[in-house]
Amino acid sequence: MKTTQPKTEYILKKIAELKEKQHISRTLLAVCPNSMSVIKAAFRAAKRNNAPIKFAATLNQVDCDGGYTGMTQSVFTDVLRMESQAVDYTGPYIVAVDHGGPWLKDIQSTEKWDTDRAMAAVKKSFEAAIAAGYDLIHVDPTVDIHVPKGEIIDIHLVVKRTVELILHTETFRRANGYPPISYEVGTEEVHGGLADEKVFDTFLVELKAGLKAVGLEDVWPCFIVGKVGTDLHTTTFDPQVARELTAKVAPYGSYIKGHYTDGVSNPQDYPLSGMGAANVGPEFTISEYDALAELEEIEKQLHAKGRVAVCSNMQRVLWRLVDESNRWRKWLLEPEKGHKLDELTDERRLWLIRTSCRYIWQKPEALAARSQLYENLKRNGFEAEEIVLMRIEHDMDKYFNAFNLVNLNNYLL
Repeated sequence: MKTTQPKTEYILKKIAELKEKQHISRTLLAVCPNSMSVIKAAFRAAKRNNAPIKFAATLNQVDCDGGYTGMTQSVFTDVLRMESQAVDYTGPYIVAVDHGGPWLKDIQSTEKWDTDRAMAAVKKSFEAAIAAGYDLIHVDPTVDIHVPKGEIIDIHLVVKRTVELILHTETFRRANGYPPISYEVGTEEVHGGLADEKVFDTFLVELKAGLKAVGLEDVWPCFIVGKVGTDLHTTTFDPQVARELTAKVAPYGSYIKGHYTDGVSNPQDYPLSGMGAANVGPEFTISEYDALAELEEIEKQLHAKGRVAVCSNMQRVLWRLVDESNRWRKWLLEPEKGHKLDELTDERRLWLIRTSCRYIWQKPEALAARSQLYENLKRNGFEAEEIVLMRIEHDMDKYFNAFNLVNLNNYLL
């Protein structure tokens, strides 16, 4: 697909044109690439649905240090290219940084980096993303660990840092002759930022003025993240709020982007409300975990019949690695903080394990257990990896359908 526009804007423009002709609204699906299985499943699902797909990678997942997936930015784009070729997916896919901002990479927060060091690291990450061929960067400086607990970061500071990061990125991109990219700004996170309506309005006005002041009047984010009712612990999307936010950003030429779309109960309302795109991440980790757990049950049955010599102990390995990683603590509710994993309720413990597996999929022990599980089942006629991928794809398909993306590639190629 050749276009002088950034890829994301091109697709959004075509969607808008098609809406005028067909009276069908569409919302782009952004997948959080937290494992190789999710990446493979995403391309397979995108090909089957004949639809575009976006990969939104956090700096915890993919970064200069390899992140928890083990991939740098350049390795990530190579992997996406190879996996798309492996299934002969020839449609467009968008490669993006998700939540790029200081202290949003866990190590910066846990080690309490100072502002200059955290901002410098983010700028370095953005440079690597540009060099690797990313299409979009989410600039999200809405967290500041040095703000007193209970207070929300000042919106004027959020604007200042947003402009600083975009200016640095654009200066690097233009100086090195890289093609134009797209931007996404803001957050819906519970720690504040753009959750309040007046703050949201202030952010838009000041960001416009701030970019103009540094000579970037021609640069404007295609996506602005809005708080539309969803977060890590809710599954209800608020169409009315989405429509109101969409009306606010439309005069700027932007679209509202939803995060935490995982398991949402009314995904069909996203396009009807004018949502430009929506992120889904932990849900697919849960899909992958559940598929592996089901396969392990089959393995145990085969072992009882003498058809498997040594069991993989897949779930036991995953539980231990998640526990040892301590990254599950990031998602503890306030009353749970300070507790050990085995001190929590069975329901909460299982939720934390299932959603936190994304942090340890690439650990050698997890890879070894998965390999043994797959081999044990293969010897008994089961295509284990295929079963895992199909489970993830099944859960992706509902979004391709609900977001009216099926066969959209017919109009993009």
